[in-house]
Amino acid sequence: MGVISLDHIDNLYWLGRYTERVYTTLRLYFRSYDVMIDLLGEHYKAFCDDLDIPDIYGSADEFRARYPFDTEDANSIVSNLTRAYDNSVIMRELLGSEALSYIQIALYDIQKAKISPAPLVPLQEVIDHILAFWGIMDDSVDNAQIRNVIKAGKRIERIDLYARLKMDGTEIIRELGRLRPRVEQSGMRYHKDYLEEIEELAESDEIDYYRIVYLIENLIIMG
Repeated sequence: MGVISLDHIDNLYWLGRYTERVYTTLRLYFRSYDVMIDLLGEHYKAFCDDLDIPDIYGSADEFRARYPFDTEDANSIVSNLTRAYDNSVIMRELLGSEALSYIQIALYDIQKAKISPAPLVPLQEVIDHILAFWGIMDDSVDNAQIRNVIKAGKRIERIDLYARLKMDGTEIIRELGRLRPRVEQSGMRYHKDYLEEIEELAESDEIDYYRIVYLIENLIIMG
């Protein structure tokens, strides 16, 4: 296995995080979209609060129009997908053109969704192509460290989002079990005691979600 530079590890780690962020926030957006149409027009405010993003939208209609597609909004889905693409381009030689193409197609999908009268259909294709990207990692990338760094980033982001959303502790523990072998085999330095504390917190009767967010955000020792 070739040695991967620290810069490349950083790119792979954030590629994992950004692809997961797009995947999970899109799924949440679908749920929020339906609630806003069917029940509560102001539901988007709870969405913003849960994910700790500023409410710059002002209305449910603006949120539906801008949150997926606004390239000027640093928290938008398209902005996170663009960051994933930027990191994947840098890693082209390590990942291969086929893997890169799935992220590129996902960007085309979201651009298509912006002008579509039925945007949820091409937005679902964004999810499908991210899933395809993760799948091609196992099929075509032989370097186990590359796969482990990306998947460690993916699980870290998922735990972060689950804690922000105050999901049941069993879901966090489940993702923690998936994270451990990835981060152990990634070659990245990390705080092992943070993993143990997250598990203890997730098993407690009154979960300190803010502490979990802090621990998972600072788990990896960069540099």
